[in-house]
Amino acid sequence: MEKDGERVPGGGGRSQMAPLWSLVVPLKPLALAKTRLAGAVGPAERRRLALAFAVDTVASALACAAVRDVVVVTDDPSAARRLGALGARVVPDRPAAGLNAALVYGARAVRARRPGAAVAALNADLPALRPGELGRVLAEAGRFPRAFLADAADIGTTFLSAAPGIELRPAFGGASRLAHLSSGAVEIRLGDVASVRRDVDTEADLRAALELGVGPCTAGRCRAGALPAGSG
Repeated sequence: MEKDGERVPGGGGRSQMAPLWSLVVPLKPLALAKTRLAGAVGPAERRRLALAFAVDTVASALACAAVRDVVVVTDDPSAARRLGALGARVVPDRPAAGLNAALVYGARAVRARRPGAAVAALNADLPALRPGELGRVLAEAGRFPRAFLADAADIGTTFLSAAPGIELRPAFGGASRLAHLSSGAVEIRLGDVASVRRDVDTEADLRAALELGVGPCTAGRCRAGALPAGSG
């Protein structure tokens, strides 16, 4: 369900309309996802974990007051059903030309319906995501034409935004922090948004996310898969 605009305190005691964001979340077929977890869990459990990460990410994003809607770009039918049931709009990843092409396609799908939308890309593997922390990132992103948030390692990127009328121009993959800096996007430097930076590629990443406190779907899968479930 799409949200309406909301009023927030503005200067001089007046209120102003806060921007509501459309988030684009890319998700590759689960059989191909999270291959770096292969040393920690078997193939079936790896697929279940990848879906659990996405479920917790999308659920938290939809719970954020600054988010109007979430568009998931995927060709995985089971993921499409599960994430669609949460309230996300699912669009097929066609042509399947990689992560950045999927993000461009998703952003265009958003703006085909709402040309003036503020759009942001968000990783699908943020199982510890907190709606309030995402809201702080979006509020900061709203100050710039394009902005991004680096991952916990300060190498990759977990979030990239584009203001209305601005192309997203994603450059995810590898050392994407530097790529986004080079593209002119402003780096968001906030100290209290660890859950938005904590993506999960490896077992060590997963344990770090568990320390932060993951969502219920990931916590349940970790218990079922004999990985220690985090608190909170």
